[in-house]
Amino acid sequence: MCLVKSFVVVLQQLSGVMTNPTWKHFELLMIGWVFARRRTVTGMIEASGQTGLRHHSVFHRVFAKARWSLDRLGLAVLDLVRPFCGETVFLAVDDTLANKRGSKVFGTGMHYDPMLSSRSVKVTRWAHSWVVLGVIVRFPLWPERPFCLPILFRLYLNRKAAAKHRRVYRTRPELAVNLLSVLCKRDENTAFHLLADSSYGGESVLANLPANCDLTSRMVLNARLHAPPPERTPGTKGRPRKRGERLLSPKQMLQHRGRRVTVDLYGRSTRMRLVDAVARVFKVPDRPLRIVATEALAGGRGREVFYTTRHTENAVTILQWYSQRWSIEVTFRESKQHLGFQEPQGWSRQAAERTAPIAMLLYGLIVYWFATTGHRKFQRTTRPWYTRERHASFSEMLGTLRHQSLTQQISQLSLSGPRAQKVKQTLQRLVLLNV
Repeated sequence: MCLVKSFVVVLQQLSGVMTNPTWKHFELLMIGWVFARRRTVTGMIEASGQTGLRHHSVFHRVFAKARWSLDRLGLAVLDLVRPFCGETVFLAVDDTLANKRGSKVFGTGMHYDPMLSSRSVKVTRWAHSWVVLGVIVRFPLWPERPFCLPILFRLYLNRKAAAKHRRVYRTRPELAVNLLSVLCKRDENTAFHLLADSSYGGESVLANLPANCDLTSRMVLNARLHAPPPERTPGTKGRPRKRGERLLSPKQMLQHRGRRVTVDLYGRSTRMRLVDAVARVFKVPDRPLRIVATEALAGGRGREVFYTTRHTENAVTILQWYSQRWSIEVTFRESKQHLGFQEPQGWSRQAAERTAPIAMLLYGLIVYWFATTGHRKFQRTTRPWYTRERHASFSEMLGTLRHQSLTQQISQLSLSGPRAQKVKQTLQRLVLLNV
């Protein structure tokens, strides 16, 4: 089993982060990851056709023992897609769960599951909790469609798991700041802009942003806002003031007259009333923010408050920036549903920390390959019940990669005779139906 040559070329650009022997085994695992029904290491060995050719422990050691850095691999993916990121590189950060079984798996614990919980019922799961930093990319093939390609990962340990494994406990926002620091220190001359929901928009992130990174996030309606401190007059005694006068909260701002706008957000037009102002939050008084309070005039979004450290930007642009954050939620869904993000069974520390993130890195590589090369041979199945033209879904991108890889192998078969071409065409049709 092998992958189509155009995708192998993409993979080869990442080979510098591993030794040559480790990379050869990693490449075989990537073949298995694309074709396997279940993404365990043994499942990948079987799908790549390596059963019996090499001992299975060789492939397990790629994740559990081999010397390579997951951060370097993710940053190599960033270098690959950097030409499509624009002058300012937009980032998104969030966390997601990967359900697990067994008490001996490193880093597992009970975590709150927002997908299964409601306002009245709190549901927890035995799982890994991953904090993921991704880069938001717009390809020329779909200029209006943002993709979030994950590049850096940290496994969050709750207090009990951190004590069990003798690790210093760090919150999810602290892990997010660590990921930002790794990226921003590497590219100090690049301007980054982080998009995050309210979980990563608090003091612990806002007060510790790298110098070359801005933040757009959400805040609560009753946030305490202040004006900048007044200029200190000569002869004044005591320490200088950190904050100016108390300003209206976002909830009070919405009680005053605002302007009505129609904004394209999340693929549809939204009518809303908004009020904006420049202010500073109580906990981080030295950073001016543009506060945007909105109230939906139609639909169920209600009242929301957004802010950005780029305080000179207009309110509509800030809302459009924040709407791109949703692309990381799409990435989580596709990685779990089509690439088996939750399926790896490694239980040691390095295996647990390095196996599952490969599913999300592979997601980014497949999207990049399809947008630059793979779309040329994309064959959409005719479905007349879809009345509107739509973009290729990720399942169709993955299906195209599988189809082209298998078609390449069929074309290389050394069949002879008058019906050889017909046999190859029949095999290709069967591949298309099954992929």
